[in-house]
Amino acid sequence: MKRTIIFIATGAYSGYFPVAPGTAGSLVGVILYLFLCKLHPLFYLIITIFLFSLGVWLSGEAEKILNKKDHSYIVIDEIVGFLVTMFLLPEGIWFIIGGFFLFRLLDILKPSFQQIERINGGLGVMLDDIVAGILANLILQSLRLL
Repeated sequence: MKRTIIFIATGAYSGYFPVAPGTAGSLVGVILYLFLCKLHPLFYLIITIFLFSLGVWLSGEAEKILNKKDHSYIVIDEIVGFLVTMFLLPEGIWFIIGGFFLFRLLDILKPSFQQIERINGGLGVMLDDIVAGILANLILQSLRLL
């Protein structure tokens, strides 16, 4: 069971990438998005919510296994955060590229996320990336309307 938890929580081991594991995990999010973007928005949302819920549990368990709070190997939060970034945006390479870079920037800078990061366990691991995804999505939706 521990192997399965680590495999999923680390984004098929992409979190073990020696440089910028969060970026590697976000790339896994791009790949997953390419499979999900053709779905009806309701199904996309249901899958994203399911992955968030699963991510809360998995990242909490992975923290115990790795014996470290929000270990850099855990990237399921980046994967789900990217899916949140892309929700209800038009399909297209420029939205994917823009969403990827904007999400990574917000995830790295973490503006005003300090309170969220204090939450223990898997919820704390997941929430800051969900907030970054929501902010990235709102920025992209605003730009799209211009």
